[in-house]
Amino acid sequence: MNFFRFVNGSFKIITKGSASYYAWVTFLILLTVWGGFGYANQLAHGLIITHMRDSVSWGFYIGNFTFLVGVAAASVMLVIPAYVYHWKPIKEIVIFGELLAICAVIMCLCFIVVDIGNPLRFWHMLPGIGILNFPSSLLSWDFFVLNSYFILNLIIVVYLLYCHFYKKEYKVSFVMPLVLLSIPLAIGIHTVTAFLFNALPGRPFWNSALLAPRFLASAFCSGPAILLILFQILRKITKFEIKDEAIWTIAELMVYAMFIYLFFTVAELFKEFYSGTENILYWKYLLFGIGENHEIVIYSWSSIIMGSIAFLLFLIPGTRKNFLTLNIGAVLIYGSVYIEKGIALIVPGFTPDTLGQIYVYTPSITEVRTAVMIFSSGFLLFTFLSKIAIAIVFEDYCIDDISTKKREEKVGKIPVAM
Repeated sequence: MNFFRFVNGSFKIITKGSASYYAWVTFLILLTVWGGFGYANQLAHGLIITHMRDSVSWGFYIGNFTFLVGVAAASVMLVIPAYVYHWKPIKEIVIFGELLAICAVIMCLCFIVVDIGNPLRFWHMLPGIGILNFPSSLLSWDFFVLNSYFILNLIIVVYLLYCHFYKKEYKVSFVMPLVLLSIPLAIGIHTVTAFLFNALPGRPFWNSALLAPRFLASAFCSGPAILLILFQILRKITKFEIKDEAIWTIAELMVYAMFIYLFFTVAELFKEFYSGTENILYWKYLLFGIGENHEIVIYSWSSIIMGSIAFLLFLIPGTRKNFLTLNIGAVLIYGSVYIEKGIALIVPGFTPDTLGQIYVYTPSITEVRTAVMIFSSGFLLFTFLSKIAIAIVFEDYCIDDISTKKREEKVGKIPVAM
């Protein structure tokens, strides 16, 4: 009964807001509907209306999946200083990292569903119903760690909000083991995703032991970049409070992650270009093009340039602690990692194909619209969850407020809303 009242109270929170809140929600719904018609076209005609073919069988969908796994894993950047080192400025905002992780994992699973074509095939992934080939299949491991991480974060968030809602102290003995377990799971979800790529010996571009560490390092850049901008927006339009000290610390942690990522990338490039094996062909296609095929060169260099500029902006204390340059750097690193995961990682792995042919892959309008549907739905869910968290945690919205209002309505102290 108490939990039902908590759910009902949370629903009331998301149904009320300012004009800008309603405008934002309406905008996301319209985008979702527009993208949904594109996905409906894919359901009617099949994956043939995408630009994926035998030569490039993973495309925009898997690129977005890989990127979002990193965003989900990035919540550990807030969890460790908050719960392991008990740093209070971060502890007050760590719940938003967990909310972002929940939404990111849901979007990850959605991209898998649209990538397999017929969504009814998804039942093959369900434990006890489908055939997961666990533990021999790496895909089954990826499905296992993603869902475990999702369930764990969901339990933590719901429990903490439930306690805040009823003005109760949460049990540390219950929360801490779950939080500590979420740390290796956060690392595991992106590590296993990297293993899906580099365990394919027929794809030399991905066959690197540095792929998993590079995945993690880039994840610890892109996820916090979203949160940095989000925190600034929330404290301007709501009662949400965050100290500048917390923002500077997150930005400083991102610098370390950026440096590690750039170092690993340079090490990988040195190995490939200095050794000069036949596998260098894939890197040449990525960075310089082959013959007349230069389709993704602009994307790869855009990612490199944006990432390098962002690193310099975050490295220098003066620009890191200036909100203008901080936000520019956050947008640049987000764009850099998104391009790297979405295009510069997937396409060169298949190009040239095993026969030496080059199939030029670019996402079709159907793929773009379907991705817009998933991202808009994810942003909408994150908007609702963030609004609930702010109201309960930072604005002291609780069951007592609801009960008091109802009592006052009954005795006529305040007018009942029409």
